[in-house]
Amino acid sequence: MHKQNSCKPATGTSHQVTVTDLSGARSSLHATNPAGVLCASLDAVAPAAQAEEMATVPYTELEQPYHVFPKGLKKFLVGVIGVAGLFSGLSSNIYFPSLDAIAKDLNVSIDAVSLTITSYLVIQGVSPLLWGSLSDTVGRRPIYIASFTVYIISNIVLSLSPNFTILLIFRGLQAAGSASTVSIGNGVIQDISPPSERGAFISFYQAIRNFSIAIGPVLGGVLANTFGFRSIFIFLVILSSLVIIMVILFLPETLRSIAGNGSLRLTGIYKPLVARFTVEPPYMQDPDEAVQRKKVTVITFIEPLKLLVEKDIVLNLLFGGVVYAIWSMVTSSTTGLFKSRFGLNELLLGLAFLPNGCGTIVGSAMVGKLMTRDYKAAEVAYKIAHNLPPSHKLPTKNIPADFPIEQTRLRNLPWIASLFSVSTAAYGFSLADPTLTSKPGWIVVPLVLQFLIAAMSNAIFALNQTLVSDLCPGKGASSTAINNLVRCGLGAVGVAFVETMITNLGPAWAFLGLALITVTMTPLAAVNWFWGQRWRAARTERKAKIEE
Repeated sequence: MHKQNSCKPATGTSHQVTVTDLSGARSSLHATNPAGVLCASLDAVAPAAQAEEMATVPYTELEQPYHVFPKGLKKFLVGVIGVAGLFSGLSSNIYFPSLDAIAKDLNVSIDAVSLTITSYLVIQGVSPLLWGSLSDTVGRRPIYIASFTVYIISNIVLSLSPNFTILLIFRGLQAAGSASTVSIGNGVIQDISPPSERGAFISFYQAIRNFSIAIGPVLGGVLANTFGFRSIFIFLVILSSLVIIMVILFLPETLRSIAGNGSLRLTGIYKPLVARFTVEPPYMQDPDEAVQRKKVTVITFIEPLKLLVEKDIVLNLLFGGVVYAIWSMVTSSTTGLFKSRFGLNELLLGLAFLPNGCGTIVGSAMVGKLMTRDYKAAEVAYKIAHNLPPSHKLPTKNIPADFPIEQTRLRNLPWIASLFSVSTAAYGFSLADPTLTSKPGWIVVPLVLQFLIAAMSNAIFALNQTLVSDLCPGKGASSTAINNLVRCGLGAVGVAFVETMITNLGPAWAFLGLALITVTMTPLAAVNWFWGQRWRAARTERKAKIEE
């Protein structure tokens, strides 16, 4: 039997038609009714309708697409927010090669300069709770502009920093401005992409952002070695000013309470500048009623913290946070280890960070393809198990309670986490023996291991962030903010103690211990694999009862 949908005609006549299996017919669609519902024109359906007797049926709405933007435009917007998101990693990694130069210039110890890394991570973890909550309430676009303004001002002051105190304070403010771009960007992706596309977009977004991890240390080494460490902040002022102009020009508001599925007409600060001078797309329409924007209250900023009481979400955050902390410890200790073992200057130290940066890009890109493949396979299996036709579309806003999204996202985690643990343990031993590190070309060994550590850790981050976004529909920025809080909090603790660990235990035992910590945390993911779906279903049921 053919599946039938009824639709009001495009004209003002009283006719109604049955749209019968349009898969073989060419149809033209018109958003003609007040609600903006897509209807097939009589001319388009006539050839298909001739095959069956015409019938008059009650009018029903066709399901609206999750988002009206074509895939090419979505990729462009992810590219824009990816470039905006460069600054979180760039601000951190461009700084690493110049730690020794900063210590000498400001006449402080290297341990004191390391405090600026810790303060950066702490603020990077806390500030998205502010920005992310605001962006889930008042919109993505105004918060992008506000956070970039804070970032630019901070870099101007840092470029003039006369002493260590100013450096420490404004590095924190710099983190407050840059860290928000990650959570807001993930919010944008949740706004415009259904779960079937989300894994690929988050991985693509992360790969763009991770380019800064690859190039940042090289730029930092060149700038610090040639013009002094303050030139780093001048460079960041110029680059961030260009990016905020790009955001103002091209990025539309995407928050669904304001922009809907992309078809609602935008005004004021929510409308990109370029849209004011171009032809409006035909699908744009005014909202049926004035948009009721949420008020910003204290609850707005407390709301993300409520996610910490959900068992499945907390388990994901803890496992991802531990991996992030260990990767941060590997990265932040690179300058001291490679300078002492291989005698590198600032420029060569910058180049030594390249494998780490390239690994982050490769890991993100690889796992994005794997997540897309796994989701499609799970979707097919779900339809077969529920006797659904292949053409059936799963709900795009809320994943069905019995859909195994946890197992779908975590399917590749065992081998990725295993390779991460083995690489971390081997990395410490590759730097432990002076007879090995003094051999020509031996530096390649720890650099290859850094590449693997970075690739596997960032693959885990992409899996982790995608699953957390799936578990928190409508809270894209807030869920990323709470993820950042856990990650950066654990990362700050790790970075604060890594130098002491290496000094007291030596690199071999220090990194072996970190690898074993990863192994002991793996059961958290296993628990989520077996019980996560049950917890998610219970949460969905509670939410439904509250809304009733």
